Amino acid sequence: MEIKKISVIGGGTMGNGIAHVFALKGFDVNLVEMNNELADKALKTISSNLDRQVKKNVISEEDKTNTLKNIKPVAGIENTPSDSDLIIEAVYENKDVKLNIFNKLNGIIKEESIFASNTSSISITELSVTGRPDRFIGMHFMNPVPVMKLVEIIRGYSTSDATFNQIKELTLKLDKTPVEVHDYPGFISNRILMPMINEAIFALMEGVASKEDIDAVMKLGMNHPMGPLTLADFIGLDVCLAIMEVLYNGYNDSKYRPCPLLKKMVAAAKLGRKSGEGFYKY
Repeated sequence: MEIKKISVIGGGTMGNGIAHVFALKGFDVNLVEMNNELADKALKTISSNLDRQVKKNVISEEDKTNTLKNIKPVAGIENTPSDSDLIIEAVYENKDVKLNIFNKLNGIIKEESIFASNTSSISITELSVTGRPDRFIGMHFMNPVPVMKLVEIIRGYSTSDATFNQIKELTLKLDKTPVEVHDYPGFISNRILMPMINEAIFALMEGVASKEDIDAVMKLGMNHPMGPLTLADFIGLDVCLAIMEVLYNGYNDSKYRPCPLLKKMVAAAKLGRKSGEGFYKY
């Protein structure tokens, strides 16, 4: 089966970015949201991001026009076109929500289609119990999707070689770099990144240094583009906490315990950029 029609479930930061890169490469994309208002919001974000690419001479105005033509907004998961060749789920990090989505789609989408999740930490094997485990895979794009080259391709326990190879080839068509990862909590990117962020929060909580100085050490001493606390705000502290909890529960190892300060800030709805305040104010 040649993959031509893509349905992206979720139009948030990751979902609209994934829809953007597929549509830019000429694929037919259904962008599925809960209602028309959210779908329109996602399309406006994509249009704005395309404008940014035009301004930087990355793409032309014609590319922008064609990209937007390739995206069809869809309101309601139950209205996802049954002839979709590939489903990419890109909703927030909640296992039950994702399972519910795939359970609904399994009875709608044609049997030979591939299901993929953009989850950043939840087990692909556990999500694949919803059906077609041999054609179930992880495609973990990095944020911002139009800019970042890496895609972690995660094999579930039963993911077939044929499915993996097809998704790897598809990723290359997007001008992305695929990396093969096996299904363990956090995969590679977040198994390494999130404990670093969590440790930076511990250092702040313990008064080892100020947030500015912690970030400066990692930027100037380790050549990171942004400090770990700034990065946590960019990702979302609720997302950081959710991933740390997946690691902690998945490995049953105290080294992955979420920092109490992180938990307290999420409880206080200080989530970072998206809420206007996290470790910094925006």
